Formats: sequence, C-alpha cells, structure tokens
Amino acid sequence: MPKVKINGVDIHYILEGEGEEVLVILNGIMMSANSWRDFVPTYVERGYRVLRVDFRDQGQSGSSPDFYPTEQHAEDLKGLLDYLNLKKVNIYGISYGGRVAMIFAIRYQSYIKNLILANTTCDISNLIRSVGLSWEEAAKAYDGAFFLKIIQPFIYSHQYFEQSWDELKKQPEYFDKILDKEWFDRYIRLSRSGDTYDVTDQLGQITVPTLVILSEDDMVTPYADMIKIHEGIKGSNFISIPNCGHGSFAEKPGELNTLILGFLALHK
Repeated sequence: MPKVKINGVDIHYILEGEGEEVLVILNGIMMSANSWRDFVPTYVERGYRVLRVDFRDQGQSGSSPDFYPTEQHAEDLKGLLDYLNLKKVNIYGISYGGRVAMIFAIRYQSYIKNLILANTTCDISNLIRSVGLSWEEAAKAYDGAFFLKIIQPFIYSHQYFEQSWDELKKQPEYFDKILDKEWFDRYIRLSRSGDTYDVTDQLGQITVPTLVILSEDDMVTPYADMIKIHEGIKGSNFISIPNCGHGSFAEKPGELNTLILGFLALHK
C-alpha cells in the first residue's frame, strides 16, 4: 500500500480511478481508508478518481510521536495533495473527517471544488466533550469488546439496532480480536486532538459549494450543531437523512452516495 512521509509521519493513501474529477474521503475517528472499500466502485464507475486517506494515528498511517491539534491533519492533507499533484479536488468528510475538512477549507480553499460535510461539528460542545471523555475512559481499558459495547448505542439509530441486531451483537467479539494497545493509544491521541477545536467564527470564510448532511437520529452531532455549520457557511445546502444515526455510511450507504453524487453532478 502506498505511503509517503509528510510532516515526519508516514501517511497511507489509496488513489483509484482514472477520471478528471477527484473525490477525497476523510475518515471518522474510528475508521480507516479500508472502511470505504465498498463505496469506491460507485464513484469510479461514474468517472471519478477516489482518494482515501488514513490520518496519522489511523489505519496504516504511522503513529504520531506526540499529541497534536486537529489542524495537523489539514497540514498533512495539503502535503499529500501536493505530493500527488492534485490541485482541485472534491472533499467529503464525515464526523472527525468533517472537522478536518472544514479546517482545510478555511486554510486552503483554493484546493477545493466542492465540500461535503456529514455528521460533524464546527466546535466541541459540552455534550460532545462528555461523549469523547467517556470513550477515552473506555479506551483506557484496552479491551476491544468492552469498548464497542460502550460506543455502539451512540453510533447507530434505534431503527438500525432493531434491523441489524444479529450483526451488531457480533461486532464486540470481532473488534476484540483486531484492536490492540497501540490502536487504543493512537485513538486517544486522535480524540484529544479536538480539545481546542472551534472553527465557528471562521465558517464564513468558506465560499465553495458546500453540502451539509445531517442524520435525523444522530445523538453525537445533533440537528442544532449541524444547523450551526449550515448557517455559518453562506449558501450551503442542507439535507437530513431520516431514520439514521451517526454512522450514516453504515446505515444508509445508498442514500448517502445518492446525495454526494447528486451534489457533485450539480456543481460539476
């Protein structure tokens, strides 16, 4: 798998497709480039190149030697785009990746053609801070099954729990096999990178076409938080996915792809 050293850390990426239009996907905090493997054909078949990226401390990218602010990922992304000679891209960021996308748009807007933000926030509310701290405490147990049992109720909607219970109840056992101490230590650094995150007053600087996607039953990034982004980015579009929780990529992949493709086609 290709990696390039950027700002002192090996950054793993996967670039697929041959189209002129490039879609960059930025992961949620517990995701990796591999999380999107089933999404890629939908875009490649429609003429897009898709760039999947693992942030430092995530997936197959290297570990950071110390703690860092979320802004570090925006600098790493710029370095990667420069390395790949990608001067104008579409960016889709979900949750943690949406935060990085907004920081990148504020700092390096000339690189962006269209911006798509899903299940994310422009600051760290007391609710999100409390959720983050509880997840960090669960991570310190270094127990994959325990960790999944703690976070699952926050990630998925009531409807998804009822429809997919047989699958969901297997996840803790699976994650217990793949999450080791290094993964948890990396996760904690990623989580703490948001301690000072707040771009609320800078959202007005973003002028590229922007789509804000809310999930109706998202407990982690609720309606009020995402409305703040929509109102802060003038002219942005806003849409809500019904009967869906924070993990929209897992619960409603078809609807999510339709929204992204439709928005990109509108501004192509």
